[in-house]
Amino acid sequence: MVLFFQSSASVLAVSVDSPLTGQDIEKLEWLFSGAKYVEAATLGSQQAYVGPRREMVTPWSTNAVEITQNMGLKGVGRIEEFFPVADGKKASFDPMLQELYRGLAQDVFAVDRTPDPIRYVDNVEQYNAQEGLALSPDEVGYLNALSKKLNRKLTDSEIFGFSQVNSEHCRHKIFNGTFIIDGQEMPSTLFALIKKTTEKNPNRVLSAYKDNCAFIQGPVVELLAPLAGDRPDLFAVRDVETVISLKAETHNFPTTVEPFNGAATGSGGEIRDRIAGGKGAMPLAGTAVYMTSYPRIPNNPKSAEMHAEERPWLYQTPEDILIKASNGASNFGNHFGQPLICGSLLTFELEHDGKTYGYDKVVMMAGGVGYGKKADCLKEKPTPGDVVVLLGGDNYRIGMGGGAVSSVATGEFATGIELNAVQRSNPEMQKRVYNAIRALCEGAKNPIVAIHDHGAGGHLNCFSELVEATGGEIDLSKLPLGDPTLSAKEIAGNESQERMGLVLHEEDLPLLRRIAARERAPMYVVGRATGSMKFTLVNTVTQEKPIDLLLDDMFGNPPKTVIRDRTS
Repeated sequence: MVLFFQSSASVLAVSVDSPLTGQDIEKLEWLFSGAKYVEAATLGSQQAYVGPRREMVTPWSTNAVEITQNMGLKGVGRIEEFFPVADGKKASFDPMLQELYRGLAQDVFAVDRTPDPIRYVDNVEQYNAQEGLALSPDEVGYLNALSKKLNRKLTDSEIFGFSQVNSEHCRHKIFNGTFIIDGQEMPSTLFALIKKTTEKNPNRVLSAYKDNCAFIQGPVVELLAPLAGDRPDLFAVRDVETVISLKAETHNFPTTVEPFNGAATGSGGEIRDRIAGGKGAMPLAGTAVYMTSYPRIPNNPKSAEMHAEERPWLYQTPEDILIKASNGASNFGNHFGQPLICGSLLTFELEHDGKTYGYDKVVMMAGGVGYGKKADCLKEKPTPGDVVVLLGGDNYRIGMGGGAVSSVATGEFATGIELNAVQRSNPEMQKRVYNAIRALCEGAKNPIVAIHDHGAGGHLNCFSELVEATGGEIDLSKLPLGDPTLSAKEIAGNESQERMGLVLHEEDLPLLRRIAARERAPMYVVGRATGSMKFTLVNTVTQEKPIDLLLDDMFGNPPKTVIRDRTS
């Protein structure tokens, strides 16, 4: 059942699994700063409200429910806030995170949808266009050939997974591609040219171009840390040889489509990459870069910005993007506990041959520095029998296909596909996950074998790369569901910035369980390294296998990108 509490500015809806006592309701009224319990009928069936989507539990709700548990209230499942609006038709809200409600009733959290079944794809080319997977004709041909080799149709999860782990965003196919200019093949790829500087002058570089971040040699420092991370203990100082982590990555497409969450998760994802370097490391400080077309700020005209007529913007104006993106990146850093210490901004447009060029697809780059132990700066390879662990929050229909959608021109796909590819920001949960990882890293012996972030492609990318050396099996039924309507493909492929995958020896699980419980970081044992050289995603409840491929077939042999051009 759902209880409602009304204040002067909003209505709070509380989902409970059984009626609450009068004392419990008084506790909630106190918690809600005096908002009073009301019957749903008094709220007005025609009053319009803006609130969170039914399918998505907000990070605010996760924290609010935990507070009620700490207060001794039992049975509270969800708390969300709804804001009345005078005219529902003109209400402004974020369609990725919110929706418009006409009245609030017992069905406010009800979802009338069942998960889509596993789909066996007849026409890969058609499915590619329909789902916005950005597969090239060569890759479509590769998947058709793979289907013939396996003597079966590929599943929607397998095709989707292939598109994400082999996306431009993840594999840098253009930078690793072969360039043929004026009929002559170039001797080097663009990525090889980038790496050449480090090859010629390695200096203090210990790890680069092969992990979630780069490491350079750091100093020997005095590390102040608890003697144990799984219980209250004394702090002690010990000398540790360190490495310095360096990272920068773009989050252009999400920031263009939904600036606040796009930039927030760009900053959060970059932090998470530095946490997942080697066998775990600690972030310290971040930076952010923004490049947009001219914002044309009202009452502050500049001749350079006003020389051309403003174009219709596909999503939000450059001015809105700059304000919301800056707020989003700073918000994540502040809530996580890592400051943004510097940044830069460039606005640009150019008219040439009757066309106007500009950063209509925003450039948002997040970067940062941190540190770790030199002994932990390189990952180990898992061995058969090692366990795969997930730390972090639930699965929702967010971040779907972000690796693929970000690899094409903004606006090329339907708005629904593009909005589903943006993630939500949850820095508090990411901080809990980080606290657990930090406790392992600061211990006398770090038990982490390998660690990987949940970037583009979600569980698909994270878990397949964790077990790339051995193969592995992941149990779909063990992955936590925040939205029960997700299909197997959506569970496997949604992206969330607050999740991390780890490989541990089984005997080290009890230590992590104690630390995770102490840090309130959700922990799930979801699979094992197998030694089969296959990546299998199986639901042990239904015995369905949405993905069952050799790792080489999944991302070992995709067609190489060839780019042809002429100098004139």
